[in-house]
Amino acid sequence: MSLAGALQYLTITRPDLSFVVNQLCQHMHVPTIAHWEQLKRVLRYVKGTVNFGLRFKQSSSREIHVFSDSDWADCPEDRKSTSGFAVFLGSNLISWVCKKQRTVARFSTESEYKALVDVCGEVIWIMSLLHEIHVPGISVQKLWCNNLGATYICVNPIFHACTKHVEINYHFVRDRVAVVEIQVNFISTKDQLADIFTKALSGPRFSFLRDNLQVTSIPCA
Repeated sequence: MSLAGALQYLTITRPDLSFVVNQLCQHMHVPTIAHWEQLKRVLRYVKGTVNFGLRFKQSSSREIHVFSDSDWADCPEDRKSTSGFAVFLGSNLISWVCKKQRTVARFSTESEYKALVDVCGEVIWIMSLLHEIHVPGISVQKLWCNNLGATYICVNPIFHACTKHVEINYHFVRDRVAVVEIQVNFISTKDQLADIFTKALSGPRFSFLRDNLQVTSIPCA
């Protein structure tokens, strides 16, 4: 297995590595010295946290709640945004993503709205799976976004004029909100857990978000 493949494999159980692996994989064919230095930092981090993993624990809650975030135009090469989300069932993280958006967003609100639509599709699939295996008592999913404009677009059709350049397929999230299949709510940036998937962070902020994703030291058996 290649080094890039090994790092991507780690992200299956280590969401804290998702952002940096996403960034490195974009330059794996033509890496620079800076990318090699970044890779060495990642390997040192992995070595220092080799006993870390994603912890699951019994939870009485069957509520699905999701944190969605986007870092607008963060790529200096093509000005595309990075989306990230974290899906929780009760207190357990069950799905997460860090990926570059396919098209350039003209405004930060647009990039956040696109991120919401991506996670909406993921949550609908999770709901379908839970119904298929007969999990009872699943409540309406709550999506948390730290961009007020994006939350307004989801529920208020008056914003059509401001988003007419956005591809029509992104607007299906409004239909889901209209039938109360999902709820989109505002959350402050300091409480946005999906920050860890969209941008480089300070050490304390990174550790705080990693802990809240339930990536912790797991004792050896």
